[in-house]
Amino acid sequence: MPPQDPEISKWFAEEVQPHESELRAYLRSKFSRHLDVDDLIQETYARLLQAREQGVLRSPKAYLFTAARNAALDFFRRRKVVAIDGMAELEFLPVFEDRPGVAEAVCHDQELQLLGEAIQALPERCRQVLTFRKLHSLSHREIAQKLGIAENTVNAQVAIGVLRLRDYLRARGVTTSGV
Repeated sequence: MPPQDPEISKWFAEEVQPHESELRAYLRSKFSRHLDVDDLIQETYARLLQAREQGVLRSPKAYLFTAARNAALDFFRRRKVVAIDGMAELEFLPVFEDRPGVAEAVCHDQELQLLGEAIQALPERCRQVLTFRKLHSLSHREIAQKLGIAENTVNAQVAIGVLRLRDYLRARGVTTSGV
């Protein structure tokens, strides 16, 4: 059932509903034998709308897939009685996979895109220095020689660049563990 508030209904129709078929396919591929996909989608929508009430979601699609996976995990955690034949399949349950799911991959891709935007927002010299240092793994001395600047300038530009990248990402809700 869609939300009653016209603004939320519009947001839901534009940001959430277009991903329903992809979400259904994801849930069917991962949990269809163990869960009712329709119930799981309704639970996911409820969680998404509740999160929306707390504040604007930066990435509704990523949250949608994460909320769906978490709702499925919650169902398995609450399940008290396990059928004997279900125990034989336990090792094959997708819930126990170690690889990242769709939501994590989407979040990671969005963070990489944001990092690219942050790098493009840097001043030219700073962007050059950071690109040589972080992407090409050149030493400060090699960068200084390549650009015809002092090593101290390279040190300063790296420090400035890292701080600006951190601030850019933080301002957009991405917490960094080290740029």
